[in-house]
Amino acid sequence: MTLRNGLSEELNRQGNEHFSRGHYTEAYACYAKALECDRMTGDRRALAATLGNLGNICAVSGKRDLAQTHYQEVLELQKILGDEKGIGTTLGNLGNLRADAGEWSRARAYYLEALDLMTKTQDEPAKAVLFSDLGLVARETGHFEEAIDWYEQSLVLMRCLDNQGGVADAWRMIGRTFLIQKRHDDAIACCQTSQSVAERSRDELRAGGARYVLAQCYEETGRLQDAADLLQRVVEMDRKYQLPKLEENTRRLAALQARLAEHDHLSPVPETRT
Repeated sequence: MTLRNGLSEELNRQGNEHFSRGHYTEAYACYAKALECDRMTGDRRALAATLGNLGNICAVSGKRDLAQTHYQEVLELQKILGDEKGIGTTLGNLGNLRADAGEWSRARAYYLEALDLMTKTQDEPAKAVLFSDLGLVARETGHFEEAIDWYEQSLVLMRCLDNQGGVADAWRMIGRTFLIQKRHDDAIACCQTSQSVAERSRDELRAGGARYVLAQCYEETGRLQDAADLLQRVVEMDRKYQLPKLEENTRRLAALQARLAEHDHLSPVPETRT
């Protein structure tokens, strides 16, 4: 039994490595093998951990129904084990599934239930992320001031935890919310802060995320060259990491460059004095 438990742990470790690199097929295979071990040993804690990983891999692969099934089984195991901290995490994951499906009311219900448990167990890192999740729900349902409030709570907690990636994310999300409201100056300031935080941390992906929103700010305010310059850097990063928005952002950059070329063509030539 000890041998099989050790094998499950190793398979999950390998799966997590594949997951972090975006190799989802390989990750799923490792988790599935670990699940076989856990079913045989009957180790509930190991089983809950493996099922949680399977739920995560299914969620990012768009298999929401299967992810829901895995998370529900995890939830039942955690209730048997009395794992309140784990229950809070799983409720947050269930909320994420509903948010991905655009089911905002159900997502919010899961998040608020998770928040109660995270507050009880003092799971501050999880709370910091959950505040941002609640901000997303508020933003997508048109409650912009509420969204800003949730994002600011996330920002404060991320700072306390010295989570610079979370700080950059919070500033970007606040900026995106201001952009939706057409509060361009506020949005630009927030996105520039997000970019600076990410650059200081040498977090290329988060810096790119801030530039993406900032480019839209500049485009909407007529600063087309600034927008194109930033979007060029975003496309280069998309290509480097083979990110899913590469094709979309390449088209957007081409459209911006075409607008710039047309603007230059139509601009009057200054008269020369003789």
